[in-house]
Amino acid sequence: MADPLPITFQEFVKLPELGIDVSNISFNTLTLQSDKFICIREKTPQREQVCVVDLEDTSKTFRRPITADSAIMNPENKIIALKAGRNLQVFNLEMKAKVKSCVMTDDVQYWRWITPFDIALVTETSVFHWSIEGTASPVKQFERHANLNGTQIISYTANAKMNWMALIGISAPQGRIVGSMQLYNKDRGASQPIEAHAAEFSEIRLEGASQPTQVFAFASRGANGSKLHVVEIDHVEGNPPFQKRSADIMFPPEAVNDFPVSMQAGPKYEVVYMVTKFGFIHVYDLESGACIFTNRISGETVFVTAPHQDGVIAVNRKGQVLSVCINEETVVPYILQHTANVELAFRLASRANLPGADQLYVQRFQQLMGQSQYNEAAKMAASSPRGMLRTENTINQLKHLQSVPGQLSPILQYFATILEKGELNRHESIELARPVLASNRKALLEKWLKEDKLECSEELGDIVHPHDATLALSVYLRANVPAKVVLCFAQSGQFDKIVLYCKKVGYTPDWVQLLMQISRVDAEKACDFALSLVKEDPPLITADQVVGVFSSQNMVQQTTRFLLDALKDNKESDAHLQTKLLELNLLNAPQVADAILGNSMFTHFDRPYIAQLAEKAGLYQRALELYDNLSDIKRVAVHTEVLNSEWLIGYFGNLSVGDSLAVLRQMLEHNMAQNLQIVVQAATKYSELLGPQNIIEIFEDLRCSEGLYYYLGSVVNVTEDPAVVFKYIQAAVSTGQLKEVERLVRDNNHYDAEKVKNYLKEASLPDQLPLIIVCDRFDYVHDLVLYLYSNGMAKYIEVYVQQVNPSRLPQVVGALLDVDCDESIVKSLISSTPAQFSIGDLVSEIEKRNRLKILHRWLEAQASNGSQDTGLYNALAKIYIDSNYDPEQFLSSNKFYDPRVVGAYSEKRDPNLAYLAYSQGECDDELLRLTSENGMFKQQARYLIKRRDLGLWAKALTGDDQQPLNQSHRRQLVDQVVSYALPEAEDPEQVSVCVKAFMAASLPQELIELLERIILEPTPFSNNNNLQNLLILTAVKVEPTRVADYISRLSNFDAPDIAEICINNGLHEEAFSIYKRFEVNADAIGVLIDHVGSLDRAYEYAERCDQPEVWSRLGKAQLDGLRIKEAIDSYIRADDAANFAEVIDVATHAGKFDDLVRFLLMARKKVREPAIESELLFAYAKTERLADLEDMLHGPNIAQVQKVGDRCYDEGLFDAARLLFQSVSNWSRLASTLVRLGDYQAAVDCGRKANSTVVWRDVHAACIAEREFRLAQICGLHLIVHAEELESLTRLYESGGHVDELCALIENGLGLERAHMGMFTELAILYCKYRPEQIMDHLKLYWSRINIPKVIRACESAHLWPELVFLYVHYDEFDNAAQTIIAHSADAWEHASFKDIIVKVSNVELYYKALRFYLNEQPLLLNDLLHVMMPRVDHTRVVSMFLKSDNIPLIKKYLVAAQTTNNKSVNEAYNDLLIEEEDFVGLRNSIDNHDNFDGIGLAQRLEKHELLEFRRIAAHLYNQAKRWRQSLNLSKKDKLYKDAMTTARVSGSAEIAEDLLRYFVESGNSACFSACLFTCYDLVRSDVVMELSWRHGLANEAMPYFINLMREYQTKVDHLATEVSELKLKVEKSGGPMPAANAGPNQLLGPAGVNGRLLLGHSGSPAPQPANGTPPMFTPGLGSAHGSTPSMGGL
Repeated sequence: MADPLPITFQEFVKLPELGIDVSNISFNTLTLQSDKFICIREKTPQREQVCVVDLEDTSKTFRRPITADSAIMNPENKIIALKAGRNLQVFNLEMKAKVKSCVMTDDVQYWRWITPFDIALVTETSVFHWSIEGTASPVKQFERHANLNGTQIISYTANAKMNWMALIGISAPQGRIVGSMQLYNKDRGASQPIEAHAAEFSEIRLEGASQPTQVFAFASRGANGSKLHVVEIDHVEGNPPFQKRSADIMFPPEAVNDFPVSMQAGPKYEVVYMVTKFGFIHVYDLESGACIFTNRISGETVFVTAPHQDGVIAVNRKGQVLSVCINEETVVPYILQHTANVELAFRLASRANLPGADQLYVQRFQQLMGQSQYNEAAKMAASSPRGMLRTENTINQLKHLQSVPGQLSPILQYFATILEKGELNRHESIELARPVLASNRKALLEKWLKEDKLECSEELGDIVHPHDATLALSVYLRANVPAKVVLCFAQSGQFDKIVLYCKKVGYTPDWVQLLMQISRVDAEKACDFALSLVKEDPPLITADQVVGVFSSQNMVQQTTRFLLDALKDNKESDAHLQTKLLELNLLNAPQVADAILGNSMFTHFDRPYIAQLAEKAGLYQRALELYDNLSDIKRVAVHTEVLNSEWLIGYFGNLSVGDSLAVLRQMLEHNMAQNLQIVVQAATKYSELLGPQNIIEIFEDLRCSEGLYYYLGSVVNVTEDPAVVFKYIQAAVSTGQLKEVERLVRDNNHYDAEKVKNYLKEASLPDQLPLIIVCDRFDYVHDLVLYLYSNGMAKYIEVYVQQVNPSRLPQVVGALLDVDCDESIVKSLISSTPAQFSIGDLVSEIEKRNRLKILHRWLEAQASNGSQDTGLYNALAKIYIDSNYDPEQFLSSNKFYDPRVVGAYSEKRDPNLAYLAYSQGECDDELLRLTSENGMFKQQARYLIKRRDLGLWAKALTGDDQQPLNQSHRRQLVDQVVSYALPEAEDPEQVSVCVKAFMAASLPQELIELLERIILEPTPFSNNNNLQNLLILTAVKVEPTRVADYISRLSNFDAPDIAEICINNGLHEEAFSIYKRFEVNADAIGVLIDHVGSLDRAYEYAERCDQPEVWSRLGKAQLDGLRIKEAIDSYIRADDAANFAEVIDVATHAGKFDDLVRFLLMARKKVREPAIESELLFAYAKTERLADLEDMLHGPNIAQVQKVGDRCYDEGLFDAARLLFQSVSNWSRLASTLVRLGDYQAAVDCGRKANSTVVWRDVHAACIAEREFRLAQICGLHLIVHAEELESLTRLYESGGHVDELCALIENGLGLERAHMGMFTELAILYCKYRPEQIMDHLKLYWSRINIPKVIRACESAHLWPELVFLYVHYDEFDNAAQTIIAHSADAWEHASFKDIIVKVSNVELYYKALRFYLNEQPLLLNDLLHVMMPRVDHTRVVSMFLKSDNIPLIKKYLVAAQTTNNKSVNEAYNDLLIEEEDFVGLRNSIDNHDNFDGIGLAQRLEKHELLEFRRIAAHLYNQAKRWRQSLNLSKKDKLYKDAMTTARVSGSAEIAEDLLRYFVESGNSACFSACLFTCYDLVRSDVVMELSWRHGLANEAMPYFINLMREYQTKVDHLATEVSELKLKVEKSGGPMPAANAGPNQLLGPAGVNGRLLLGHSGSPAPQPANGTPPMFTPGLGSAHGSTPSMGGL
């Protein structure tokens, strides 16, 4: 297995896979400013655009149509900077807005982002910094040094402070790449030229330095060697000086021309990465300058890099985006193994907290401790990587060390070092807190907590709590100890934070107990706390529990407050709590209960019970609100003296109708005088609900007339019940309230008018005004007049029409006339009445009774007074018509009468008068009907012409829904119009409207008659253009035979338009006549060609006219008719080349190239068009006039020679094509042409000049076909560099069987600069097919440059299994590699490589498949394989597999190694194997170290084993399972008494120990009896020992036990006596009484046993044992004067 590399290598993406062409991946088109974005300018023939690749998510790659010379993306944000010439612009792509722009005075040769807000600009002479913030222009930093003249700038960098800058360029003098750098210091304003290819600024932290040291690293490769230099810049006072470091840069032999292109710093590891052009990565330590690692990461040229996660990211020519960074897991071991630079490994692990140097740290720590360099050891432990030495053991060692005077103690040095660099762990925080708090430096602890320097824990909080509860709360919060946090919140009164905290951390305390505690401290806060608990979802405590807690404390106010808030949602489930709340307050605070009930907050409580309590408390209003029983309501409602009257009236709205009436009756019966007003008000308010009749019945039953009057008076104005209103009228009349009756009948609209009228008539009131009002309102005027006239009350009639309502005069007059009243009275009444009535209505009433003449004089008087009433003049007109009093004069002169009314009145009397009235009022419909019915068509025609209304004409000529068309009437009307009416007209508008009307009515024949009468006969309109056009057009549509006559007779018409209409209507000859008459020759010949269809007539007409435009028109027609020669002749006679495109097209298709040449020669003189000259060249080629063609090419021309050449090539005219391609130097087409002509050598020469893929492909195929392999190889080398051509080229060679030539071609092409992956891949496939012996060498050389999946398929087809495994491994398909090895082990298996592969597979099943494979084929190597697979396999499954095959012994080494996982299956399998091997030592170790197995089962197996040691192990297992008696029995059975005594002691059971003693006594084993007393000293009871020794004569054996026991108790008594003496002295000093010796809690020993004897050690609990487990008897200093252990009977 290869050693792991110290770097992590990753390929982010392949840019070509994102659709980016490889040609666009170069230093000039691709920019990489950070590890977030790559910006590529893409150029295609169609467009230019910028592609931005998001390295964090390549699916978000986007393109923008941007044309620029350069584009760079901001290192952090989606901001792009664009450069076009000297114009610089910055855009925010997310906001779609321009950020900033400027125009440089010089060209910018190089630019890059140096910060997210600053861009460095390098011109030919200077360097600028441009900030995108603000409006400032680029600021000049320094002038370029002369050593950079003529170089290509490839890099610019600056340090973080922007006071050091380095500009780097390269040049190639004498074939060597030379790097030139200008280092500039802004503070000094000085520059230094240095030979360098790459440079970077960084910082390192030296040992003992207070601040980081700024360093500058640069690398160069010169003629004398390659060096990396690291120097210090900006030295800081107090820091140790940094000595310049120089290191040789090693380049491999194959990279002779390689040189550094970029450097990037890794600040975390204090290293620098150097990338070379050939793709090598060099990693150097900045502090020492030592090389850590060198290797090649890319087979292609790397041209751009950027920092990436303390590493470097780069892009190569192939488009691979690669990254390299330090592998933290392997870098330190790599340095130790490969460079043996222990100090470098030590420093790197320390500064970056890296693994790999743990053992080294331990050794150095122990070394420093051994050398008494305790402070240095403390510093090392504190700064150890990953805190490996920051353990409890280290702290304990440092705590007990003595400090050197004048220096910090080692433990404080340890803590100080950690606090300076980071934070303490849990144990460190506790150990530091104790002395800090003991020294009362709590502020220091608070400071560390704020800075997160301490790891908080419950133990730390417990230590802090006695000193500061608030600080302890902070610790508990950070340590997430909810119980202690809640307790601290409660103790500090921060109750509002408890719920929030518990919810946040998911902790649930005992809320009821907590609330009880808070309520004892602060009742109000307890209430708030309870509310917060109940409002949680779900509630943390129930309201019942809260009420129980508060009630137990008699907290009425808090209970009320809590329940008011908790029950505000008014839920039915809280009914008992609502009742409890109201009951509590009705009994203790009725006013509070009244307020609660008044707010209607609750509705689910026990209403009857609360109502009773409210009534007892005097809250009658609340009691009424709650009572539902009528008897209860009636009992309480009569207390109106204490009830609010407004509320009581409103209360009736809540009762049913019957209950309300019953309560009202009860109130009147109880005290009518007191309650009458309230009853009337209630009855009034709820009159509609209760029913007026029911209320009236109550008042009438109780004979309360006053109440009835007031009640009706209050509701009559709002009721709509006629009966109620009528009853009130009766009451008012009976009480003499006539004014109220008058008001009511005038204003009220809801009484029965007929009933009231009859009642008032019968009542014979002294004043008839109420009756008059009723009759006037409800149109009983006729009845009123009859009643008053018949009862001699005529004066009331005059009062009615003169004072009450004058507008009723027409009805009154009609009624008087109906009763034969005298006309004089009527006239007098009319004359005396104010003119506020309708004259029309008056006339209508009198006209109905044929008495209209009585108004004659009155009407004329009104007219003379200037009245304009229409009815008045209508009446006068009727009187004049009937009396024949000059009606014509009145009708024609008066404008105030209604023409329709008067006309209708006159129709039957005199139609002429009706016509006069209708015409005066323009009553069109009535006039048409009148004149049609009476045959008055002449008047009708004149009226129509005069009116000039097309709508009226339409009615007369076509009719409508009211007046259908009558054909005879229309004919008579037309005759009258044509004969009389229209000839009389002199207004053109009248004629125009008339013509339009005839047209609209679709009367063409009649229209022709009309127009002939107007035009053909002498009239003012005979020469009218519009009328002539109309006549011809009408004839075209109706009488085509007349058109020719009209054309010949008329002259003032629109000839072009008329001709077009004639054509559209098929009158071609008429149209031709029009064009010919008006000499429109082009249109005339167009008619002959397009409509008549006679080319011969057209030719004759053209000969006669002989005009160019006529010949052109004829030529077009002949061309359309495919008369090509005649058409060309016509065009030549017209000297017209305008239609050259169509002529060329038709002639070309017809193959008339000779005629076409004539036309083109003419056209070339007229028009300079590329198409004409191009076609002429082609025509020469087709007619084989190569001499003319060559002359034309040599002369001036604008022909499209290339296109003509392509046409000739396609047509097979290769000689002509050769001439054409030669003239334009189109080598690619010329080469193809020469191939067709068989001149292959010349074709290859042309191919070199053309350098086109298509040409090379064409020439190559021709050479292959002719077996010209030398020439074919020349062509092929130009083809295979294009990946898309390789496949077709391969097929071409293979199909012809030229495999050797193909392999030679690709082999020669591998050395080309443009060699690509496809070439290496295709050659590998060819080797697989035809040369398998060469494939492995090829793969080893070029595996990184081939398309591995394609070669994998080829190897599979060729059964090349080792090669297939090699490819799978390098393609990271380890699963397939492993399966291939297993399937084809004879060819592909090799143990070392298989181990490397199997640990990298992702399919777990392959592990077990590999094990089965090794079991079958390589069983001796199983343990080696399992060793590398151990972290990945399922040990249980592995053991099960080998158990089934009975091959466990084969994997013994694996089982030993796997026991570290303490897996049950492994342990049991290994234990079984040890039993089988009878290795009891190994079995005992396995059992003691690994406890995951079936101990009881194993013990049961071992207790029957024939070997004693295995039975001892069984007893040991029983001990572990605490089956003491089974273990004892087994030990006693095997006489293993020591084991038995050990078991008894370990059990801790006095009973077991004493049973063992008895066993030894019974078996007569006194020595073991004494030894057991020693071993089980703490367990056995002294009285039992005394009894056994006395009964069995073992006093000597037990004496050591008793001596030690007496010594122990003597020591305790002495200690007690000392304490008593001290206590006595204290009491004597204080003067208090001496406490009793045997009283109080401090009594240590009391009387026990029998007869006052002390039975020590018989208390049932063992005496305390010293920490080291040795009985007190044998503790040094207690057993003897010299501290030695006495002998115990030889044991």
